Amino acid sequence: MQIIRDTSDIVPEMCVAAIGFFDGVHLGHRYLIQQVKEIAAARGLRSALITFPVHPRKVMCTDYRPELLTTFEEKTALLSDMEIDYCLMVDFTLEISQLSAEEFMRSVLKDRFRVKCLVIGYDHRFGHNRSEGFAEYVKYGQAMDMEIVHALAYTERQLSQNGETVTISSSLIRRLLWQGNVSTAADCLGYFYFLEGKVVNGYHVGRKIGFPTANLSVNSPDKLIPQNGVYAVLVTIDGKEYMGMLNIGVRPTVNNGVNRTIEVHILHFDADIYGKSIRLTFVERIRPELRFSSLQALTDELQKDAETVERILTSRTEK
Repeated sequence: MQIIRDTSDIVPEMCVAAIGFFDGVHLGHRYLIQQVKEIAAARGLRSALITFPVHPRKVMCTDYRPELLTTFEEKTALLSDMEIDYCLMVDFTLEISQLSAEEFMRSVLKDRFRVKCLVIGYDHRFGHNRSEGFAEYVKYGQAMDMEIVHALAYTERQLSQNGETVTISSSLIRRLLWQGNVSTAADCLGYFYFLEGKVVNGYHVGRKIGFPTANLSVNSPDKLIPQNGVYAVLVTIDGKEYMGMLNIGVRPTVNNGVNRTIEVHILHFDADIYGKSIRLTFVERIRPELRFSSLQALTDELQKDAETVERILTSRTEK
Protein backbone atom coordinates (compact mmCIF):
# COMPACT_ATOMS: atom_id res chain seq x y z
CA MET A 1 0.00 0.00 0.00
CA GLN A 2 1.42 3.36 -1.05
CA ILE A 3 0.71 6.24 1.33
CA ILE A 4 0.29 9.58 -0.41
CA ARG A 5 -0.06 12.59 1.86
CA ASP A 6 1.97 15.54 0.58
CA THR A 7 -0.17 18.10 -1.27
CA SER A 8 2.29 18.06 -4.17
CA ASP A 9 1.87 14.32 -4.69
CA ILE A 10 -0.62 13.30 -7.35
CA VAL A 11 -2.08 9.82 -7.61
CA PRO A 12 -0.43 8.31 -10.72
CA GLU A 13 -3.55 6.42 -11.87
CA MET A 14 -7.30 6.87 -11.65
CA CYS A 15 -8.85 4.99 -8.75
CA VAL A 16 -11.93 3.73 -6.96
CA ALA A 17 -11.99 5.20 -3.47
CA ALA A 18 -13.88 5.37 -0.18
CA ILE A 19 -13.47 8.14 2.35
CA GLY A 20 -13.57 7.93 6.15
CA PHE A 21 -11.57 8.11 9.36
CA PHE A 22 -11.57 4.28 9.63
CA ASP A 23 -10.85 4.28 13.37
CA GLY A 24 -10.24 0.70 14.47
CA VAL A 25 -10.43 -0.74 10.92
CA HIS A 26 -13.27 -2.91 12.22
CA LEU A 27 -15.37 -5.51 10.38
CA GLY A 28 -17.71 -2.87 8.98
CA HIS A 29 -14.76 -0.98 7.53
CA ARG A 30 -13.31 -4.19 6.12
CA TYR A 31 -16.59 -4.97 4.39
CA LEU A 32 -16.56 -1.52 2.76
CA ILE A 33 -12.90 -1.89 1.77
CA GLN A 34 -13.60 -5.26 0.18
CA GLN A 35 -16.32 -3.62 -1.93
CA VAL A 36 -13.85 -0.94 -3.04
CA LYS A 37 -11.37 -3.62 -4.11
CA GLU A 38 -14.01 -5.58 -6.01
CA ILE A 39 -15.33 -2.51 -7.83
CA ALA A 40 -11.79 -1.41 -8.70
CA ALA A 41 -10.99 -4.83 -10.12
CA ALA A 42 -14.21 -4.81 -12.18
CA ARG A 43 -13.43 -1.31 -13.56
CA GLY A 44 -9.75 -2.00 -14.19
CA LEU A 45 -8.76 0.79 -11.78
CA ARG A 46 -6.61 1.14 -8.67
CA SER A 47 -8.16 0.89 -5.20
CA ALA A 48 -7.76 3.68 -2.64
CA LEU A 49 -8.84 4.84 0.80
CA ILE A 50 -8.99 8.53 1.69
CA THR A 51 -8.47 9.24 5.36
CA PHE A 52 -7.06 11.74 7.84
CA PRO A 53 -3.93 11.50 10.04
CA VAL A 54 -5.64 13.58 12.75
CA HIS A 55 -9.28 13.31 13.81
CA PRO A 56 -11.15 16.16 12.01
CA ARG A 57 -12.99 17.12 15.18
CA LYS A 58 -9.67 17.62 16.97
CA VAL A 59 -8.67 20.13 14.31
CA MET A 60 -11.93 22.01 14.82
CA CYS A 61 -11.69 21.89 18.62
CA THR A 62 -8.11 21.66 19.88
CA ASP A 63 -9.07 20.49 23.39
CA TYR A 64 -11.18 17.60 22.03
CA ARG A 65 -9.90 14.15 23.08
CA PRO A 66 -11.15 11.58 20.58
CA GLU A 67 -10.36 8.34 22.53
CA LEU A 68 -9.18 6.47 19.47
CA LEU A 69 -9.38 2.74 18.86
CA THR A 70 -6.21 2.97 16.79
CA THR A 71 -3.41 5.52 16.54
CA PHE A 72 -2.35 6.77 13.12
CA GLU A 73 0.47 4.22 12.98
CA GLU A 74 -1.77 1.36 14.11
CA LYS A 75 -4.48 2.29 11.63
CA THR A 76 -2.14 2.46 8.64
CA ALA A 77 -0.63 -0.91 9.61
CA LEU A 78 -4.10 -2.49 9.71
CA LEU A 79 -5.06 -0.86 6.40
CA SER A 80 -1.87 -2.18 4.81
CA ASP A 81 -3.03 -5.70 5.59
CA MET A 82 -6.14 -5.05 3.44
CA GLU A 83 -4.01 -4.93 0.26
CA ILE A 84 -5.33 -1.57 -0.95
CA ASP A 85 -3.22 0.16 -3.61
CA TYR A 86 -3.25 3.68 -2.14
CA CYS A 87 -3.88 5.27 1.24
CA LEU A 88 -4.53 8.94 0.47
CA MET A 89 -3.98 11.22 3.45
CA VAL A 90 -5.82 14.53 3.72
CA ASP A 91 -4.45 16.98 6.26
CA PHE A 92 -7.78 18.25 7.52
CA THR A 93 -7.75 22.02 8.02
CA LEU A 94 -10.24 24.75 8.87
CA GLU A 95 -10.21 25.69 5.17
CA ILE A 96 -11.12 22.15 4.12
CA SER A 97 -13.89 22.08 6.74
CA GLN A 98 -15.54 25.01 4.94
CA LEU A 99 -15.67 23.25 1.56
CA SER A 100 -19.05 22.08 0.34
CA ALA A 101 -19.38 18.46 -0.72
CA GLU A 102 -19.20 19.53 -4.37
CA GLU A 103 -16.06 21.62 -3.79
CA PHE A 104 -14.38 18.81 -1.86
CA MET A 105 -15.25 16.29 -4.58
CA ARG A 106 -13.82 18.47 -7.32
CA SER A 107 -10.70 19.96 -5.71
CA VAL A 108 -9.59 17.04 -3.54
CA LEU A 109 -11.12 13.86 -4.93
CA LYS A 110 -11.08 14.56 -8.68
CA ASP A 111 -8.25 17.04 -9.25
CA ARG A 112 -5.79 15.85 -6.61
CA PHE A 113 -6.53 12.17 -6.10
CA ARG A 114 -7.99 11.27 -9.53
CA VAL A 115 -10.99 9.47 -8.08
CA LYS A 116 -13.02 7.98 -10.93
CA CYS A 117 -15.49 6.13 -8.71
CA LEU A 118 -16.40 7.06 -5.13
CA VAL A 119 -17.87 4.35 -2.90
CA ILE A 120 -20.02 5.94 -0.19
CA GLY A 121 -20.47 4.13 3.12
CA TYR A 122 -24.10 3.37 3.86
CA ASP A 123 -24.33 6.15 6.50
CA HIS A 124 -21.45 8.42 5.51
CA ARG A 125 -21.70 12.16 4.83
CA PHE A 126 -19.02 14.73 4.11
CA GLY A 127 -18.72 18.40 3.19
CA HIS A 128 -19.45 21.52 5.22
CA ASN A 129 -21.94 20.73 8.01
CA ARG A 130 -22.60 17.37 6.32
CA SER A 131 -25.79 18.97 5.02
CA GLU A 132 -25.89 17.01 1.75
CA GLY A 133 -26.36 13.32 1.09
CA PHE A 134 -26.11 10.56 -1.48
CA ALA A 135 -28.50 12.12 -4.04
CA GLU A 136 -26.43 15.31 -4.12
CA TYR A 137 -23.17 13.33 -4.42
CA VAL A 138 -24.59 11.51 -7.46
CA LYS A 139 -25.60 14.80 -9.09
CA TYR A 140 -22.19 16.40 -8.49
CA GLY A 141 -20.43 13.24 -9.65
CA GLN A 142 -22.31 13.22 -12.95
CA ALA A 143 -21.20 16.79 -13.62
CA MET A 144 -17.53 15.90 -13.12
CA ASP A 145 -17.55 12.39 -14.64
CA MET A 146 -17.22 10.64 -11.29
CA GLU A 147 -19.28 7.51 -10.63
CA ILE A 148 -20.90 7.36 -7.18
CA VAL A 149 -21.71 3.95 -5.69
CA HIS A 150 -23.68 3.38 -2.49
CA ALA A 151 -21.92 0.68 -0.46
CA LEU A 152 -23.87 -2.16 1.09
CA ALA A 153 -24.22 -2.03 4.88
CA TYR A 154 -22.41 -4.65 6.91
CA THR A 155 -25.14 -6.90 8.27
CA GLU A 156 -23.54 -10.31 8.57
CA ARG A 157 -22.64 -9.82 12.22
CA GLN A 158 -24.95 -7.83 14.44
CA LEU A 159 -25.28 -7.58 18.20
CA SER A 160 -28.35 -7.51 20.33
CA GLN A 161 -28.20 -4.85 23.04
CA ASN A 162 -31.21 -4.19 25.24
CA GLY A 163 -33.42 -5.98 22.77
CA GLU A 164 -32.28 -3.81 19.85
CA THR A 165 -30.21 -4.95 16.90
CA VAL A 166 -27.31 -2.61 16.20
CA THR A 167 -24.82 -2.48 13.35
CA ILE A 168 -21.09 -2.51 14.03
CA SER A 169 -19.49 0.92 14.23
CA SER A 170 -16.52 2.61 15.88
CA SER A 171 -18.92 4.30 18.33
CA LEU A 172 -20.38 0.95 19.37
CA ILE A 173 -16.92 -0.51 19.94
CA ARG A 174 -15.95 2.47 22.09
CA ARG A 175 -19.04 1.95 24.23
CA LEU A 176 -18.20 -1.73 24.65
CA LEU A 177 -14.65 -0.91 25.76
CA TRP A 178 -15.88 1.78 28.16
CA GLN A 179 -18.04 -0.98 29.68
CA GLY A 180 -15.08 -3.37 29.85
CA ASN A 181 -16.69 -5.74 27.35
CA VAL A 182 -13.46 -6.47 25.50
CA SER A 183 -14.57 -9.87 24.19
CA THR A 184 -17.59 -8.45 22.32
CA ALA A 185 -15.44 -5.54 21.14
CA ALA A 186 -13.07 -8.12 19.64
CA ASP A 187 -16.00 -9.73 17.81
CA CYS A 188 -16.73 -6.34 16.22
CA LEU A 189 -13.13 -5.44 15.46
CA GLY A 190 -12.15 -8.81 14.03
CA TYR A 191 -9.14 -8.84 16.36
CA PHE A 192 -8.41 -8.32 20.06
CA TYR A 193 -8.14 -4.71 21.20
CA PHE A 194 -4.65 -3.68 22.26
CA LEU A 195 -2.58 -0.97 23.91
CA GLU A 196 1.05 -0.21 23.17
CA GLY A 197 3.54 1.76 25.21
CA LYS A 198 6.64 1.73 27.39
CA VAL A 199 7.19 0.22 30.82
CA VAL A 200 7.77 2.92 33.42
CA ASN A 201 8.51 2.98 37.13
CA GLY A 202 5.53 2.35 39.40
CA TYR A 203 4.89 2.17 43.14
CA HIS A 204 6.39 -1.34 43.62
CA VAL A 205 3.53 -2.42 45.90
CA GLY A 206 2.88 -5.48 43.74
CA ARG A 207 6.41 -6.76 44.22
CA LYS A 208 6.04 -6.54 48.01
CA ILE A 209 2.99 -8.86 47.96
CA GLY A 210 4.36 -11.35 45.43
CA PHE A 211 2.77 -9.92 42.28
CA PRO A 212 5.31 -7.61 40.61
CA THR A 213 3.83 -5.51 37.84
CA ALA A 214 5.00 -3.63 34.78
CA ASN A 215 3.40 -0.18 34.58
CA LEU A 216 2.47 0.91 31.08
CA SER A 217 2.69 4.45 29.75
CA VAL A 218 0.52 4.34 26.61
CA ASN A 219 2.12 5.74 23.46
CA SER A 220 -0.74 8.07 22.59
CA PRO A 221 -2.79 10.19 25.02
CA ASP A 222 -5.71 9.88 22.57
CA LYS A 223 -5.90 6.08 22.78
CA LEU A 224 -9.02 4.73 24.49
CA ILE A 225 -8.36 2.97 27.81
CA PRO A 226 -11.00 0.32 28.65
CA GLN A 227 -13.10 0.33 31.81
CA ASN A 228 -11.29 -0.13 35.13
CA GLY A 229 -10.93 -3.74 36.21
CA VAL A 230 -8.86 -6.90 35.99
CA TYR A 231 -8.27 -8.45 32.57
CA ALA A 232 -6.72 -11.54 31.04
CA VAL A 233 -4.23 -10.18 28.50
CA LEU A 234 -1.43 -11.30 26.27
CA VAL A 235 1.81 -9.37 26.72
CA THR A 236 4.17 -9.02 23.77
CA ILE A 237 7.80 -8.20 24.60
CA ASP A 238 10.52 -8.27 21.90
CA GLY A 239 8.24 -10.31 19.66
CA LYS A 240 7.53 -12.98 22.28
CA GLU A 241 4.10 -13.47 23.86
CA TYR A 242 3.40 -14.06 27.57
CA MET A 243 0.27 -14.46 29.68
CA GLY A 244 -0.63 -11.48 31.82
CA MET A 245 -3.04 -10.31 34.52
CA LEU A 246 -3.78 -6.64 33.94
CA ASN A 247 -5.28 -4.11 36.34
CA ILE A 248 -6.61 -0.77 35.16
CA GLY A 249 -7.72 1.59 37.88
CA VAL A 250 -6.91 3.72 40.89
CA ARG A 251 -5.79 0.91 43.27
CA PRO A 252 -8.27 1.75 46.06
CA THR A 253 -6.84 -0.77 48.54
CA VAL A 254 -3.58 1.22 48.76
CA ASN A 255 -5.32 4.63 48.68
CA ASN A 256 -3.93 5.64 45.31
CA GLY A 257 -6.30 8.57 45.03
CA VAL A 258 -7.50 9.45 41.52
CA ASN A 259 -4.27 8.49 39.76
CA ARG A 260 -5.29 5.88 37.18
CA THR A 261 -2.66 3.27 36.37
CA ILE A 262 -2.27 0.43 33.86
CA GLU A 263 -0.18 -2.34 35.41
CA VAL A 264 0.30 -5.92 34.31
CA HIS A 265 1.59 -8.91 36.24
CA ILE A 266 3.27 -11.20 33.71
CA LEU A 267 2.78 -14.85 34.67
CA HIS A 268 5.88 -17.04 35.05
CA PHE A 269 8.16 -14.13 34.18
CA ASP A 270 10.99 -12.46 36.04
CA ALA A 271 13.09 -10.00 34.04
CA ASP A 272 13.87 -6.30 34.09
CA ILE A 273 11.83 -4.70 31.29
CA TYR A 274 11.85 -1.05 32.41
CA GLY A 275 11.97 1.21 29.36
CA LYS A 276 10.94 -1.54 26.97
CA SER A 277 8.06 -1.21 24.52
CA ILE A 278 5.30 -3.77 25.06
CA ARG A 279 1.85 -4.56 23.71
CA LEU A 280 -1.13 -5.57 25.87
CA THR A 281 -3.80 -7.54 24.01
CA PHE A 282 -7.16 -7.72 25.80
CA VAL A 283 -8.78 -11.18 25.83
CA GLU A 284 -11.34 -11.09 28.64
CA ARG A 285 -12.37 -9.00 31.65
CA ILE A 286 -12.19 -10.97 34.91
CA ARG A 287 -13.80 -8.60 37.40
CA PRO A 288 -14.20 -4.92 38.32
CA GLU A 289 -11.61 -3.15 40.44
CA LEU A 290 -12.45 -3.62 44.13
CA ARG A 291 -11.36 -2.21 47.47
CA PHE A 292 -10.13 -4.93 49.87
CA SER A 293 -9.97 -4.74 53.64
CA SER A 294 -6.24 -5.48 53.75
CA LEU A 295 -3.21 -6.24 51.60
CA GLN A 296 -3.56 -9.89 52.57
CA ALA A 297 -7.14 -9.97 51.28
CA LEU A 298 -5.92 -8.35 48.07
CA THR A 299 -3.12 -10.91 47.77
CA ASP A 300 -5.56 -13.80 48.20
CA GLU A 301 -7.82 -12.40 45.48
CA LEU A 302 -4.90 -11.80 43.12
CA GLN A 303 -3.91 -15.45 43.50
CA LYS A 304 -7.41 -16.51 42.43
CA ASP A 305 -7.35 -13.99 39.56
CA ALA A 306 -4.01 -15.29 38.33
CA GLU A 307 -5.38 -18.85 38.24
CA THR A 308 -8.44 -17.63 36.31
CA VAL A 309 -6.29 -15.71 33.84
CA GLU A 310 -4.01 -18.69 33.22
CA ARG A 311 -6.99 -20.98 32.69
CA ILE A 312 -8.60 -18.58 30.18
CA LEU A 313 -5.42 -17.93 28.20
CA THR A 314 -4.29 -21.55 28.25
CA SER A 315 -7.66 -22.77 26.96
CA ARG A 316 -7.49 -20.15 24.20
CA THR A 317 -4.10 -21.33 22.97
CA GLU A 318 -5.21 -24.97 23.06
CA LYS A 319 -8.17 -24.38 20.71
